[in-house]
Amino acid sequence: MKALGHLNKYFWKYKGKLLLGLFYIVLTNVLTVYSPQLINEGVAVLRIANENQFEPLAKKIESGEVVDKDAEIGKGEIVLPASLRFISKVFGIEEQSLSQFDGYKGLLASITLIGLLLAVLYSSVFLVKGVFLFYQRQTIIVMSRYIEYDLKNEVFEQYQKLSPSFYKKNNTGDIMNRISEDVSRVRMYLGPAVMYTINLVVMVIMVVYMMFTIDVELTLYALAPLPLLSISIFFVSKKINRKSDHVQSQQSFLSTLVQESISGIRVLKAYNREQFARNNFEKESNEYKKRALGLVKVDALFMPIIMLLVGLSTILTIYIGGIKVVDGTLELEHVFQFIFYVNMLTWPFASVGWVTSLVQQAEASQQRINNFITAKSDVEDTGKRKEKLKGDIEFKNVSFKYPDSGIQAISDLSFKVNAGETIAVIGRTGSGKSTLANLLNRLYEPDFGEILLDGKPINTYQLQFMRSNMGYVPQEVFLFSDSVRNNIAFGLHEADQNLVIQAAKDADIHDNIMQFPSNYDTQLGERGINLSGGQKQRISIARAIIRDPAILIFDDCLSAVDTQTEEKILQSLKRIMKGKSSVIISHRVSSIKHADKILVLERGKIVEEGNHESLLSKQGLYAELHRKQLLEEAKV
Repeated sequence: MKALGHLNKYFWKYKGKLLLGLFYIVLTNVLTVYSPQLINEGVAVLRIANENQFEPLAKKIESGEVVDKDAEIGKGEIVLPASLRFISKVFGIEEQSLSQFDGYKGLLASITLIGLLLAVLYSSVFLVKGVFLFYQRQTIIVMSRYIEYDLKNEVFEQYQKLSPSFYKKNNTGDIMNRISEDVSRVRMYLGPAVMYTINLVVMVIMVVYMMFTIDVELTLYALAPLPLLSISIFFVSKKINRKSDHVQSQQSFLSTLVQESISGIRVLKAYNREQFARNNFEKESNEYKKRALGLVKVDALFMPIIMLLVGLSTILTIYIGGIKVVDGTLELEHVFQFIFYVNMLTWPFASVGWVTSLVQQAEASQQRINNFITAKSDVEDTGKRKEKLKGDIEFKNVSFKYPDSGIQAISDLSFKVNAGETIAVIGRTGSGKSTLANLLNRLYEPDFGEILLDGKPINTYQLQFMRSNMGYVPQEVFLFSDSVRNNIAFGLHEADQNLVIQAAKDADIHDNIMQFPSNYDTQLGERGINLSGGQKQRISIARAIIRDPAILIFDDCLSAVDTQTEEKILQSLKRIMKGKSSVIISHRVSSIKHADKILVLERGKIVEEGNHESLLSKQGLYAELHRKQLLEEAKV
């Protein structure tokens, strides 16, 4: 249970509910253990009445004597147990009317009334027990739900902190499975497993104590099979833990397969690969079924073993107890009481297998969760600086290699952007353009060199504050399944409608939005699937500029719009970018020709630098890219 130690902080947080639940468990078990005592007292009354009155009368009748039952029984008194004296006071019944009798009919009437009162008392005990059982679940099970909520938030918060390299190494299905399936399995440990374990310990202590007070030897015989139960659990639980881990791993893989199939449904249909996807899913589902059935088969060993051992305890109780009753060393009612106690242990010990299975599955799941929770982000938020940025940017001999692929994306890169300037970055695919933007947005840390903002190292700024001063339009546009308005205003806590409209106009998307069914309240599909590529890019641009940031980063954000729309957006951006530092990354010369400075990248290095005219005059890589794009436009 080492991995489950991570949850101890939550038990401490909700210690009030846990202790209250323990209190209700104790009360519930006190009543449970007390109820066989009522049976004992009822049987004792019958036994004494039978030995003193009914048995002598029966012998005379069997011998052929003609007897007057009332005269033969005569007047007498029944010794009432404490529980009956209590219940008689509750109902206002005089004790003498219960304990004293006159004749055969009087004795039967007293015994009948005593039986009814015992039945009422027994029912009342179970009614009160039910109330305590309800509150027991309302404390411990509710506590487990609170911890489940906290644990999911902890996992999600950790997901928010981790760097992009983490998401490259772990697939989406596995990540989702750990915050859903794995946390749900852990909750079963936090609630039912904890509750039944405490219940088992409390009940066993109480029941065994009561059994020892009655007869030590009979108790030892009744409990003799139980060590075998512990040995069985020890061996089987190891297999359950191993198989649980295999089941959860396959569940994660299956979730990933489904997620990829749904996300890529258009590709599947376009290539007519639906049958392939079905076959693949069926194959992995069968593997999951195989592993799950393997777990179920091992899990199924518990109940038969437990029931066999509890049944053996019952047989030993009846056999040894019967011998002691015959020998006169034990009363008959005590055997009845023992049988009740042994059967009381049936469910707690039967739950041992189920609880052990829950704990082992939770252990495997929590270990998987811990692997993510303890993962360290490549980018640590250790900065404290919260000074408003002016916009000076400087790269000093920056180099970066992607840790997952080993690709050297940036090599010894140095340049400077003064506040209010616009710098453009262009180059072939794979030249390091987007990596530069990721480093500037501090999604990755450089391996060598340093990045300065307003002359101070970027890692000295508080990460959240720094990013709030930047407007970033990524190459891969992501829109949420929400209204157009909320997607544009995403970076603000509250956004005035006029700000949203102005940002949409600046991004040249306002006219399109007004043609949507509900204008700005139009709900977008997953990832904005009901929009064109150009519309998604322009909404993404509006989302960046509405924040009025000090630094704007556009990572090839105009690739999906035509040249005419591109020109409109660029004219609007000129006004917006005035006084702000801007980094425009593009593979189109038309998008960057108005920049103050243009950097041409090749294999992560600056091969050319200057403005549009000076770079064309060099007749280098930039001029080559320009000629190719002019030829492509001419063909169109």
